Amino acid sequence: MPTECIAEQLSFQGIGTRQVVADFTGGAVTSDAGGLLLREVAEGSRIVGRFAECFVDHRDPGMIEHSVMELVAQRVYALALGYEDVNDHDELRRDPLLATLVGKTDPTGQSRRREGDRGNPLAGKSTINRLELADPERAAAHRYHRIVCFGEAVDRFFVDVFLDTYQTPPTEIVLDVDATDDPLHGNQEGRFFQAHYGCYCYLPLYIFVGDHLLLARLRPSSSDAAAGVLEELCRIVEQIRQRWPQVRIIVRADSGFARNEIMTWCESNGIDYVLGLQKNSVLCKTIQRQLQKSRRRYLQTRKASRRYRDFRYRTGKSWDRSRRVVGKAEHLAKGANPRFVVTSLAKAEYSARPLYEDLYCARGDMENRIKEQQLDLFADRTSTSWLRSNQLRLWLSSVAYVLLSELRRVGLKGTELERAQCSTIRNKLLKIGALVKVSARRVWVRYASAYPYKKLIATILANLQQAYQPIRV
Repeated sequence: MPTECIAEQLSFQGIGTRQVVADFTGGAVTSDAGGLLLREVAEGSRIVGRFAECFVDHRDPGMIEHSVMELVAQRVYALALGYEDVNDHDELRRDPLLATLVGKTDPTGQSRRREGDRGNPLAGKSTINRLELADPERAAAHRYHRIVCFGEAVDRFFVDVFLDTYQTPPTEIVLDVDATDDPLHGNQEGRFFQAHYGCYCYLPLYIFVGDHLLLARLRPSSSDAAAGVLEELCRIVEQIRQRWPQVRIIVRADSGFARNEIMTWCESNGIDYVLGLQKNSVLCKTIQRQLQKSRRRYLQTRKASRRYRDFRYRTGKSWDRSRRVVGKAEHLAKGANPRFVVTSLAKAEYSARPLYEDLYCARGDMENRIKEQQLDLFADRTSTSWLRSNQLRLWLSSVAYVLLSELRRVGLKGTELERAQCSTIRNKLLKIGALVKVSARRVWVRYASAYPYKKLIATILANLQQAYQPIRV
């Protein structure tokens, strides 16, 4: 006869004559003890604190238990640790380890004002939700949604964080620009059907420099992929050059951004570009001889064959001048695969093959960064009714990415996880089981004894403390 399970007790397959049972009465146990590394990054770099400064709080100071800084930190840490939903915070609000990350002086929550809140040191889902849904025009007088995020400040924040990672200015940076789809499953504001992706979605725009995120802009998918790019580039380049007036800037993107106005602006402002160019009959005819040679070579070797041609090209109407174009004449098992890029870079600096294979093709790494945001940090959880609050959710996800990227750049430098993706960092370094004990003088975090990366954690902590030593108090 099956035994009756008591409330919240789980019965698993037994071992020999022993039953295997489990419940949720372990007390102050966390599965996210590696999050202490994130706090070291946040405190040393002030990433979360600086992001919180982009908000204005219209609440009555005498009635506040959770500051804007604490609310923002709670949401960002939770995203970094794998908790994508606001609903998760009704359970997470009890976690003394997360409260420690946030900076709560009482991680047990026993000093809360209301008796019903005691034991819950953090904010619940309703309070977090109010953080995300405020309307800037009504916040000052609204009863609940009284915390406002200022977009201009957030835009400057991402670029400033990137600039602050360099002690001395680099000689050259490459701005990678790309758009992606963010599928929608409701009636969100700005929802449109995008034929290219075959779904209702947003069309967020991203700009990266290597692993560094400079822009995450949520846009309706009814707009063109290049819509607003020129304005964003103007703002970002101006901010960069205020700090680094001599740095060389190259803009890199696919064919969706090879627009005359973007290229003309780059040429007028001393900025180089290498952009994909949509193939057409004129371009394909120009490299016809190279395509034939590649085909003959493929038939001989049965291996992919490619040749390049460097030439000048001008469209019939859309371009105001001729520009350098590099054509790749490639033949694969599936047939001819011609590709083209347009660039302002001179032949003397980049010949055709290195321009395409070494410089242009490197833009593919940006797609991995976008995947990290969407798959690992839930940038696609844009399920509120309003575009502005979905933009804030994208920013919160972006800050979580910046935090993990900084951990990777500083803490994991020289280790076997130096190039690990965010999901790998989370699974191996952040999701660690531990007992948490809070005393009058200490917060004890006792990691699982069988944790296999003990030495690596110590190395990462040493790297972080050394890097942020001038900043630490």
